[in-house]
Amino acid sequence: MLILGIDPGTARLGFGLVSVKKNGKGEILEFVDAGCLETKIETPMPERLHYLQTETEKILLKHKPDILAIEQLFFGINAKTAIAVGQARGVVLAVAGKHKVPVYEYQGLSVKFALTGFGRAKKKEIQEGVRKTLRMEKIVKPDDAADGLAIAITHHIKNQGKK
Repeated sequence: MLILGIDPGTARLGFGLVSVKKNGKGEILEFVDAGCLETKIETPMPERLHYLQTETEKILLKHKPDILAIEQLFFGINAKTAIAVGQARGVVLAVAGKHKVPVYEYQGLSVKFALTGFGRAKKKEIQEGVRKTLRMEKIVKPDDAADGLAIAITHHIKNQGKK
């Protein structure tokens, strides 16, 4: 199974892909890919959203994930940021719908808790949790890419043993 995790944003959209493999002891997660789609603030929003749509679609077509896990919108952030994040989420959800990829949503606090055992973990702690879980030598940068991986890992953790 291949899980695509998305940390939505219009300036920086982080993504991470993990593969679930079976071994003699159960299941293990393997790193597949991660990155960050970036747009410039001076670029008009329609162009930024089109870029995110096009690039997200390229990721889906290249990797063909079985599941897309995305961070839910957190309303504690300011309204302008919430609207931008909501627009990025909408683009990703539309692309997933077009390609019939099932979508699962996770709150940021639950992602942090799943990776670190603490819902208020800092970015560095998330990066380290991703590194340990995926048995990587170095932390994934930028942190938006690590967040995408963290969301994919969270989906796996919350759904182990379910069919």
